[in-house]
Parts: sequence; structure tokens; C-alpha cells
Amino acid sequence: MSGGKVLRHVNGLTLAVALASAGLFAQQHTATVQDAAHELAQKVDHHYNQLHSFKASFTESYQGMGMQRTESGALLLKKPGHMKWEYSSPAGKCFLLDNTFAWLYSPGDSQVQRLRTKELDDLRSPLRFLLGHAELEKELSGLKMATAGNGLFTLSGQPRGQEKRVQRLTLTVTEDGTITAIEMEEVDGALTRFTFTGEHPDAPIPAGTFIFSAPKGVPVVDALPPV
Repeated sequence: MSGGKVLRHVNGLTLAVALASAGLFAQQHTATVQDAAHELAQKVDHHYNQLHSFKASFTESYQGMGMQRTESGALLLKKPGHMKWEYSSPAGKCFLLDNTFAWLYSPGDSQVQRLRTKELDDLRSPLRFLLGHAELEKELSGLKMATAGNGLFTLSGQPRGQEKRVQRLTLTVTEDGTITAIEMEEVDGALTRFTFTGEHPDAPIPAGTFIFSAPKGVPVVDALPPV
């Protein structure tokens, strides 16, 4: 074999080895990232599965359809199946799950909307996985993890069962699995973000908190389930 052929042969082997090494590194990197996402998702599961109740302040921001708004209030959860978004801005707005029905009312509405929870299609409903036995990797398909700065991380995926409405759901979480924010991007590009502060795990929640009482003179109507 001539010197030129030997050199080309060596260069070819070197390139093959380099490509193989790069491929192996990419596989290992992918596996490492997937393992990290799996580990963090399990921390989120563990953090919320051990709770019996939960209370936190929230801020909700929305951008889409040419509109922009910011609302705030308190979120209360109690297992099994109870959730209440109690708004202070706008005061009087309420979204409540009582394990059977979802109730929705905003000040000035001519009626209270009621819908069975199994038929619910609301952007606040993805948080229902916190009310039972959380398995984040089953709730979100294509789960991915990324760093978010300040010691925080994001876990992103598509909520199963809401593929027609929600394109992406992203949880911002601490290293120990506490959720500090939730962002939902709808298929039409609308973006809703909830940020949470002042979390109180196993907070005492008074009896009757999850019993909805319609304002005087406002009728309750059964809303149509989503198509």
C-alpha cells in the first residue's frame, strides 16, 4: 500500500473512530438528561404525594387573542379531589372542584357554571394530578428537563388528554421538587402562566371551604362539556 493510500486509510479510521465516539457521547448525554428528568419528576411526585393539603398564593397572567390580563389570589388543595382558586383580584372570582363538580363564577356573570369534573377542560385542571397519586411522567408526554437559573429547573411536556388544546405545559421546580410556576401554551399560541409563593404544605383548611355557594339571585346552570 502506497504512502498516500495508507494516509487516507488512517484518516478514514480516525474519522470513523471520531464519529463513533461522538455518537456514543450523544447517546450517553441523552441518557443522562433523560435520567435527570426522570429523577426530578419523581421528586415532584414524592413532594406532592405525601401532602394531604396545600395552600399558596398565586399570580395568573394571560396573553392571547389580542388580550393581556393579570389576576391573583390563593390556591387551596385538599385530597381527595378538592381544589379552590380563590381570587382576590378580581375579588369574588372563584373556580372550585368539590370532587364531583367544577364550579366557575366571575363577578358580574349572570350565572354560575357547573360541570362534572370528569368532563372538565380548563387550563387550571392540569393541576388536578396534585390531588391524587401524582405520576408526572404519565401526565406529560415527551417530558424534558432544562435548567432555569437561580437553582431552578423546568420540566416540559404535553398534558395527556388535552392535546387538542394545550401544546406545552412547563413546570418550574426547585431541586427538591417544589413547583414555583406553571406555564401553559395553547395550540393557538395563547400563553397562561401561574406563579406560586408562600407554599404551606398540609395547611389546615376549614371545613366548608370546598362547598360552593352561589351569590344571591344568580342561577346555577350545567355547562356543556367540551366538544
